[in-house]
Amino acid sequence: MDLVIRGATVYDGSGGPARVCDVGVSAQRIAAVGDLVGERAALSVDAAGLALAPGFIDVHSHDDFAVFLTPEMDFKVGQGVTTDVVGNCGLGAAPFGSARAYLAFFGADRREESLPVWDDYVGYLDAVDADPPSLNVAVLVGHGTSRLDAMGNDRRGPTDGELARMADTLATGLDAGCVGFSTGLIYEPGRYANTEELIALARVMAGTGGLYATHMRDEGIGLLDAVAEAISIGEQGGVPVQISHHKASSRAAWGLVGESLALIEAARARGTDVTADQYPYTAGSTSLFAVVQNAEEGTSGVGDTDWNAIVIASAPGHPEWEGHSIADLAARLERTPQDAARMVVDVEGYGAVVIIHSMDEADVRTVMAHPTTMIGSDGIPTLAGKPHPRLYGTFAKVLGYYTRDEHVLSLDQAVHRMTGMPAAKFGLADRGIIKEGAWADLVLFDPTAIDDIATYESPRRHPSGIRRVWVNGTAVMHEGHHTGERPGRALRRRVG
Repeated sequence: MDLVIRGATVYDGSGGPARVCDVGVSAQRIAAVGDLVGERAALSVDAAGLALAPGFIDVHSHDDFAVFLTPEMDFKVGQGVTTDVVGNCGLGAAPFGSARAYLAFFGADRREESLPVWDDYVGYLDAVDADPPSLNVAVLVGHGTSRLDAMGNDRRGPTDGELARMADTLATGLDAGCVGFSTGLIYEPGRYANTEELIALARVMAGTGGLYATHMRDEGIGLLDAVAEAISIGEQGGVPVQISHHKASSRAAWGLVGESLALIEAARARGTDVTADQYPYTAGSTSLFAVVQNAEEGTSGVGDTDWNAIVIASAPGHPEWEGHSIADLAARLERTPQDAARMVVDVEGYGAVVIIHSMDEADVRTVMAHPTTMIGSDGIPTLAGKPHPRLYGTFAKVLGYYTRDEHVLSLDQAVHRMTGMPAAKFGLADRGIIKEGAWADLVLFDPTAIDDIATYESPRRHPSGIRRVWVNGTAVMHEGHHTGERPGRALRRRVG
């Protein structure tokens, strides 16, 4: 065998109890699980006292361009992530001409010349395989990108021809192996789509296994209506639903997650496959443009606008603004907070990214404890500034703080929410599980030491307690250091 990991406490991703055993790897896959005491291997790792789990699956990432610009992906593999699901919130990577509208948001505009160019999702997936990153990549077709391609940023419904063009982009992506379709209904142009448009597009996926993932229309006081809309799209479209970063944003909405979870439970009782994902923090992060638009148009999609609680994370042209709240910056500039925010957007465009402190800790725990919740970082991989610490620490925070310290989840449950559960939902065959024949995506960690040590002030810090990470049988992290290997690949949903 190429590798034998000996004496680990194995959490196999199924949600069942752990057992102490050996795991053997050969030719990129798990070759044996059990007592391998007499088995010879090129490399033997003593894992006594450590936990071995399938590599974590980040179901909500925005690393579409990062996998080319920072292909080592240390901020993800450093926390045990071996598969990224990209294309969330409607911000898809194709067609590339329209995807360019989002480059500044991810800090990619300043290095656009370093990106390969692709026409469609066939080209994107092929580009990942041609120049692989250190982790695997699964892809959602982005509604916002396809809508820009079909009809620009028009504030209206599509014509029949424009809808057909969006449907063709989606169908082409599904044929290429994309795992579903995502929307971002607080962002342009997704915010201008009505429910009927989204149902029509969801129907393109019916029977394919592709899912509908949504950054809903409202995560504030309109949360319940937004959840109901998402469920309706899934039910009328005949597709599974994934609610992105389930939360109640702003004090006026705190506590609504109990009712939104009840809506999910009722839909599941009717036979609709509805699940959600969550990042384990009471602050979110997004484009300042979206926040300003929310304030100027009087909508509640991102919750109430508290300028004291909105902190600039990235302003590439004005790094001196980073780390300051909009209220603080406004006082310095002798402007109203809304005027100061508009000024930042006018100067920085989509490159202005903010952190929004808007959620209740009790709600975070309620959502996390619910059996329909997976884990997704929603990290924004800006190349400059101070990104939200979730980019580096999401999975370690769940395993350390919320599981070991606070007992919101058991360790076997937590691992399942990061591995077997998302693999099944997103159609990632032979991933998210430790069993013979599965791909050898593995993370070895110390459950007594794993912790998120990234902070809002110093966010670019790898977690403690991650010992080793393997992707497709190749080591990418060893005792906190990247090995330089890039064994990832594009993961394609099986068609039919």
